[in-house]
Amino acid sequence: MNIKRDYSIPELPSMTNSSVSVRRYGSILAMLLDASPLKDILDSLVLLIEEEKLGTIGSILLLSDDGQRLLTGAAPNLPDSYNEAIHGIEIGEGVGSCGTAAFRGERVIVEDISSHPYWEPFKALPLAAGLQACWSEPIKNNENRVLGTFAMYYDTEKSPTEMDLVLIREAARLASLAIERSRALQFQRLTANIFNHLPMAMVITNQLGSILDANPTFYQMLNACPDKYHHFEPEIFFKSSGHKLNSMLAQLKLKESWQGELLGCRLDGEHFHLDLTVSVFKDPASDERLYSWLFSDISERKKASEIIDFQANYDSLTHLANRNHLFKAMNAEIESDRLNPGFGFMLMDLDNFKQVNDTLGHDKGDQLLQAVCKRIQACIKESALLARLGGDEFALLLPDMVKECELQLLANEINEAVSVPYILGGDKQVLTSISIGIARFPEDAMSLEQVLNCADQAMYISKDEGRNCFHFFTEQMQQNAEYTAKMHTSLKLALESNAFELYFQPILCLDTHQIVRAEVLLRWQDEGQFIPTDEFIALAESSGLIVDIGHWVRQEAMSFLIELQNIAPDIGLSINVSMYEFWSHSLQDNLVNSIQHIAKELSCDAFPFEMVTIEITESLLMKQHTHLIDSLNKLREMGIKIAVDDFGTGYSSLSYLSHFPIDQIKIDKSFIQDSGISKKQQALVEAITTLSHALELHVIAEGVETKEELQFVKNAGIEAVQGYYFYRPMTKSSLIELLNKR
Repeated sequence: MNIKRDYSIPELPSMTNSSVSVRRYGSILAMLLDASPLKDILDSLVLLIEEEKLGTIGSILLLSDDGQRLLTGAAPNLPDSYNEAIHGIEIGEGVGSCGTAAFRGERVIVEDISSHPYWEPFKALPLAAGLQACWSEPIKNNENRVLGTFAMYYDTEKSPTEMDLVLIREAARLASLAIERSRALQFQRLTANIFNHLPMAMVITNQLGSILDANPTFYQMLNACPDKYHHFEPEIFFKSSGHKLNSMLAQLKLKESWQGELLGCRLDGEHFHLDLTVSVFKDPASDERLYSWLFSDISERKKASEIIDFQANYDSLTHLANRNHLFKAMNAEIESDRLNPGFGFMLMDLDNFKQVNDTLGHDKGDQLLQAVCKRIQACIKESALLARLGGDEFALLLPDMVKECELQLLANEINEAVSVPYILGGDKQVLTSISIGIARFPEDAMSLEQVLNCADQAMYISKDEGRNCFHFFTEQMQQNAEYTAKMHTSLKLALESNAFELYFQPILCLDTHQIVRAEVLLRWQDEGQFIPTDEFIALAESSGLIVDIGHWVRQEAMSFLIELQNIAPDIGLSINVSMYEFWSHSLQDNLVNSIQHIAKELSCDAFPFEMVTIEITESLLMKQHTHLIDSLNKLREMGIKIAVDDFGTGYSSLSYLSHFPIDQIKIDKSFIQDSGISKKQQALVEAITTLSHALELHVIAEGVETKEELQFVKNAGIEAVQGYYFYRPMTKSSLIELLNKR
């Protein structure tokens, strides 16, 4: 092969790294060098473009010798029926995208075949094949004569981007080269021009490494002078690639090509990543083995890939493994075929981290997270994997560490390290701690999801039991979690099926011992057993079901009150309202509106709001918000009375009573039941009663069960009582029967 020649052929356009890969471009070049059949080259070109631009279906049509018709050149992924139908179609104005492009000699973009006039006579054919858009570029030779068209089809309406236009133009020019080579047999002139204008480095050497020819890009990439650089030695240039270099050289002795990524070294010592294609061929004149080295600098691509990999697997703030990386590592441990003794896993959550963000700002919060992760890292071995799952939650994978004593020591060490004060921003001292939940594989769980769930349950036990501590997962935790989940489902079903029941406990006037009111109490039987009220109410509040349950209770109670007016019009009802229903302005508005709505539905005349008492918890007095007070005032304006239930057990003080629109207080039963033996309790009850009366509040004593307690209540000046001494909670029918007897 005569290497250095002057090949006057059409100039190959410069192509960006994003246009084609070195491997694919090299394959087209190799086919040109090998004088492959035109059909094979065009098919490969179409496939190359389809691979580069996903979603594209490519087509090359060749102009017939008479210049009047288009003939199928290459369209490997278009339906055969479509190719057969357009084979031989005459070119002309308005003859689809390709017929018009060939006729005009200019690009035609049709974004919507179904509505474009060029396709009107022919649109049934592409639409039946699922083709919605067609962009066509004329293929021209150096004299600007049309040789054919390159088309890109899409199955949706589509407009090209700038890069799409570059791609279709470059594809058409590559097709032009192939067609010209085939028709004019100017192979050597074409390949030489391609060689000199390749955006990739290409050098041809003999077996001794002597450079027989090299394109300008080669010398630019190596920072070498063509007049002084005459030898290309792979063993030196790719030395940093280690065993991959040896593998390449060994393969080239057996095969005629090699493709892969290596690390190269420029003459100034700078290393760079490259994508390399090596082809071995023989010089026809001398039968000498020659080497074609085609490579491209992919350092930027590798750098971008490393950044993408980091973002996919690591946390940007702490540089710890992220959730994705951790889970892959855990799954690898779980699925390991080796004799795996298992692993320990810790789920950790900072205590009171939100307060740091809210008071000092998120920048200080970020500093705290970075400082915490450094302290945890100082406690663990290299084999451990520490991850940040998000926010203030961390996780720790401990391969081969399953002994409880080892895990306990490590958890203690982490608790102690994290709880030491931090100095943020130079002068801000911050205290925090960490709650840890520990699970073990396979002792506690057999899958990734189960391990996470077990550690999560244990961590929340640590949170609930004071924080800054750790807990191991236990079977009892799982049973509790399953029971809670079951109860939540049953509670929701009970609400949907009206499975609740109202009970009533009478409240009596101490002067007359007559029933003046009854407290409404919610009861629920699940699978034939009564569920403790405190238990299912707490679950309803935590799940948000309490709002719907509260509405149901008020609806049933107010409906019964209408019925009660015909039996005992002087008897009212006290209805408890969860503090959750006062949690926000919208919930407060919802409560007031729901009571008005229920009353409107139940009564054509005026509803007896004066017979309704709403009981709120004492802790609500701490929320001295204007909107809350306004909501309570709206209820009182209707005629409803407001009572504070279980007074004395919350966190409020007597002074709050003067600020709230309330009518009654109910002294908690714990004060009444201890009054017989505790002088202090007696003094408290008497003080509460005296102050309440001074504030013109009605006082009720709860939990009166003995004659002695009743006498104390009377002596204290309390005017109403409720308790087992008189009546236990009873069903609706029992209350009606009791009132009828009265």
